[in-house]
Amino acid sequence: MGLTNSSIGTNAIDSGLEIKKRCQCDKVVALAGNPNVGKSTVFNGLTGMNQHTGNWPGKTVTNAQGYCQTKNQSYVMVDIPGTYSLMAHSAEEEVARNFICFADPDAVIVVCDATCLERNLNLVLQTMEISKNVVVCINLMDEAKRKNISIDIERLSQILGVPVVSTVARKKKSLDSLLRTLDRTVFEKEKKDIYKITYCDDIEKAISIIEPTVKQLFGNKLNCRWLSLKLLDRDPSLIKEINAYFGEGLLHNKQLIKAVDKAKKYLNENNVTADILNDSIVSSIVKACEEIAAKTICYQSEKYNSFDRRMDKILTSRATGYPVMIILIALIFWITIIGANYPSEVLSNILFYFQDRLTDFFNYINAPQWLHGAVVLGIYRVLAWVVSVMLPPMAIFFPLFTLLEDAGYLPRIAYNLDKTFKKCCACGKQSLTMCMGFGCNAAGVVGCRIIDSPRERLLAILTNNFVPCNGRFPTLITLITMFFVGSAGGLSTLISASLLTCIIVFGILVTFMATKLLSKTLLKGTPSSFTLELPPYRKPQVGKVIVRSIFDRTLFVLGRAASVAAPAGLIIWLMANVHVNDISLLSHCANFLDPFAKLMGLDGVILIAFILGFPANEIVLPIIIMAYTAQGTLVEMESVMQMKELFVANGWTWMTAVSVMLFSLMHWPCSTTVLTIKKETGSIKWTLLSAALPTVIGIVCCMLFNFIVRIFV
Repeated sequence: MGLTNSSIGTNAIDSGLEIKKRCQCDKVVALAGNPNVGKSTVFNGLTGMNQHTGNWPGKTVTNAQGYCQTKNQSYVMVDIPGTYSLMAHSAEEEVARNFICFADPDAVIVVCDATCLERNLNLVLQTMEISKNVVVCINLMDEAKRKNISIDIERLSQILGVPVVSTVARKKKSLDSLLRTLDRTVFEKEKKDIYKITYCDDIEKAISIIEPTVKQLFGNKLNCRWLSLKLLDRDPSLIKEINAYFGEGLLHNKQLIKAVDKAKKYLNENNVTADILNDSIVSSIVKACEEIAAKTICYQSEKYNSFDRRMDKILTSRATGYPVMIILIALIFWITIIGANYPSEVLSNILFYFQDRLTDFFNYINAPQWLHGAVVLGIYRVLAWVVSVMLPPMAIFFPLFTLLEDAGYLPRIAYNLDKTFKKCCACGKQSLTMCMGFGCNAAGVVGCRIIDSPRERLLAILTNNFVPCNGRFPTLITLITMFFVGSAGGLSTLISASLLTCIIVFGILVTFMATKLLSKTLLKGTPSSFTLELPPYRKPQVGKVIVRSIFDRTLFVLGRAASVAAPAGLIIWLMANVHVNDISLLSHCANFLDPFAKLMGLDGVILIAFILGFPANEIVLPIIIMAYTAQGTLVEMESVMQMKELFVANGWTWMTAVSVMLFSLMHWPCSTTVLTIKKETGSIKWTLLSAALPTVIGIVCCMLFNFIVRIFV
């Protein structure tokens, strides 16, 4: 089975036609649905593509495509963005609408959630107005059964006039009937009478005035009744796509303009304004959904979602929402800290064992010392350090984080933080991208695509770096352990996790402040509204979550970090081993930066370590140790206390440790994140600002902290 993955922007017309041309022997099928109905799971089950699925809205922000095959036909499945409606109010909705309307798919599968089918019918009915070949896939039937919800599939199919199939997408076998039904639908020549939404008399009359002219001009290329309604509505984005599809001149046809004007005049005479027209259209769709649901859905218990409601009273209330959120974050960090120690040590021993073998090889071939130093002690040693320090925490953190996502808790975090971000004139979706930043800031920046407004997307990108990624956790944890936990016995990891959580909460507060500052200065504007659906709580698929997290996130992020850590290792080794006047370049740079660093409560060595740690934050502490011990390569200390003795001998106090943690929390993003920001914004100006903003705030915070402490201590 061949698989491809393509990103498709808002121009679904060109993309759809391109797919049709490229796959002449295949039928193109659009996979539509509300966010969080298991659409991507259905897509993965049909195509075998290992696309990441998640239990929160906005996962699919571009179109993914893959192939699947039946006995009769091969299909190109296109997973379009999740949308609640085809009355497009966001970039995702525009992509979905444009693909269904203008990309000419051979069929559209609309995936619905069996536990809230009435709401999903909205999209089903709107899709049926456009496409002749629609298959309704009622997913999550196991969830519906658990909640004692029964759906009369046969009756629903009769009413809608289109095939309806029930599935449990997590069980791949349940998708066989969907493929069989798809075959019948695509090749069926005689179509049933499809359910038609009936609007109020005035709107129906107006449609009847325009429809004959539309049919004469456009033929059967688009549903004439739907197009007549949309010409009355005059959605600017849709009109633009219609012009692109049919040609600019067609909508300027005198006969069509006359018919539209006549219909609008009729509506005006009957006091149907543009607002009333929109409200009436929406009301008619909602009423139709309610009537169909009443005939086909049976709730055997009024308390079918009582568990979800009880949980939401705890997890989203004003009194307990934030405390629970903080406790869960602290718990994840505690598990990450306590779980990463041993595997990190084992991995380090393995990697440094191979370093010794590389050294033996270089000695065997009589390689010059500078070559051995550059390749083994520079490139390989830094790379080994990054992998051994970064991999175990990520391999624990990402699955735990994904389990919360899979269980349905991440949307609750977004709900809790939505009002705060609105007060900062930002979008509530920024809370989701902020959460992604805990794993990797670069991933958080990419996640900002789910924010529709360009202004709010920029706000989220520019402030994502204020939450520490996994690369900064080792530095923070080590300093907490050395200077604030000490030998607290079995409680040490718990205290470390608690203090780390406090630092992260501070980072979140700085995110709010920076967002507010930008929204009142460079990026002024009012916050946009968005629909955030709280999905049902579900039992996470632990096995799939672990595999998916390791391959989709952990190894992906590690690969990017390693690609920049290797050349950084060479630069660090050269700076430590190239001497001018018997002093290394590293020491020269540290001495030059020392006066300014002192103002921040640091020293020149610490500041140059942060600068050289630009490719990967994990190597900041090793560079500091290397400079203090005057070694020409990164040095690993045998214990945290031995490291503390070295630092104290070089003038460190608890104030130095706090200053380092503050600057670690707030300084320029790593090289991977900077490159990602450049790619996402397409602007050098915004990329430079994204690096300057946290750095300036970090410098100011360090200086203020040291000034205040020196006054009172």
